[in-house]
Amino acid sequence: ADAARARVEENKKKKPMEVLKKEAKSLAADTGFPFEKALAAPGISVICEVKKASPSKGLIAVDFPYLEIARQYERAGASSAISCLTEPFWFLGSDRYLEAITDEVMIPVLRKDFTVDEYQIYEAKLLGASAVLLICAILSEKELGQFLKMAHSLGLSALVEAHDEEEVARALRAGARIIGVNNRNLKDFTVDVKNSVRLRALIPPEVLYVSESGIRGAEDVAVLYKNGTDAVLIGETLMRSSDKAAMLQELKRDCHE
Repeated sequence: ADAARARVEENKKKKPMEVLKKEAKSLAADTGFPFEKALAAPGISVICEVKKASPSKGLIAVDFPYLEIARQYERAGASSAISCLTEPFWFLGSDRYLEAITDEVMIPVLRKDFTVDEYQIYEAKLLGASAVLLICAILSEKELGQFLKMAHSLGLSALVEAHDEEEVARALRAGARIIGVNNRNLKDFTVDVKNSVRLRALIPPEVLYVSESGIRGAEDVAVLYKNGTDAVLIGETLMRSSDKAAMLQELKRDCHE
């Protein structure tokens, strides 16, 4: 999060907050929240991630044709949305990737980054994103509430990420409409899909529920689907697959209405 704060301060020097805010507010806010609509569709929705690297796995894609990957996801038809990493320090992401992808595909795109400043929410709007990621672990409850209101006022959805009961409760109090439970323990990087299964009961039916990280195959997806999960966010499993369309079909194999 410290690296994200430093990056925001650098960006503010290049484009002051007032200028960015004015540009973002000049864009239509009556978007209809396409990211939420995609996740609420019948069956289990898949948010397909475009990422080059991660802190737990290091470099995932040496060759990184990010636009072609996004096109493959959209063409596969099984993708409900795309998640694009813009965080440069840990994930080797870039705003450039997001901007190019949102220009290219019709399905909604989530800007995945460490959101620590309202500046980044205005940036996401200008880059063409349909949603932003808000992580409970790095935001106070007050910030969470403020950022949610701001995103919604711009016509952006917010995926609020939680890891445990306390963070789920905070997300709900702040007014989250989409809660994502991260199955990865950020202290030791271990993964347990049962974390999503366990926390599902705490979230009311009107709030969309997403399971993130460590989803390896159709068995994991089927367990989550049966548990009432609305969407899964899948990164590495898809990024490492040479046939992304076939992998998407395989992941959803046991999820029939």
